[in-house]
Amino acid sequence: MKLRPEELPENGYILLDQLGHKELVPFIQTYMKKRTKFSVIYYICNSLIFGLTGYLLVSDFNSETYSFAAKFTSFSYGLAIALVLLPLHEYIHVIAYKLNGAVNTSYDANLRKFYFMALADKFVANKREFQIVALAPFLIISSILISFIFIADQNWTLTCVATLLAHTAMCSGDFGLLSYFDYHQDKDVVTYDEVENNISYFYGRLKR
Repeated sequence: MKLRPEELPENGYILLDQLGHKELVPFIQTYMKKRTKFSVIYYICNSLIFGLTGYLLVSDFNSETYSFAAKFTSFSYGLAIALVLLPLHEYIHVIAYKLNGAVNTSYDANLRKFYFMALADKFVANKREFQIVALAPFLIISSILISFIFIADQNWTLTCVATLLAHTAMCSGDFGLLSYFDYHQDKDVVTYDEVENNISYFYGRLKR
């Protein structure tokens, strides 16, 4: 979006919310509880992948070669790989920001609350731009993992599915912010980050 933050009020935008980054988790939880398109998609995806994971854990249970320890080891590998993918996830966010015109990008993390953020300082993003930024890592990484599920041998299938499960769960922040936009679908909502003060702002105006 071509508007600068200081130009928003003169273009009819009013402040809807300001999100201190330390308060990200309760903010996300609030909007994941709202019945929006993106919260529903998120929970359906997690439920389907969770069901597939459970099936793979107990499949071949009656086989003489069945080993829950081996299955759990494969599952654990998937969780570990998902953690390794976190930097890639955030880097894809940054690439998406830059493709939309952002210049000053950076990262933030809080290991105690276990959240990671890609930020674009004072870059005003509209709904369409933010959807691209928020969904890019989920769509790209999920597509790669799903393709691996179909081509991996049996020993690695559970690992790929477990990675997909963990990564999808970790996308809750992205879907929570998308849910915020969807909850305010009666307005043109825009957002921008103020890195110096660790705050993200949400402005909106009634649709014309």
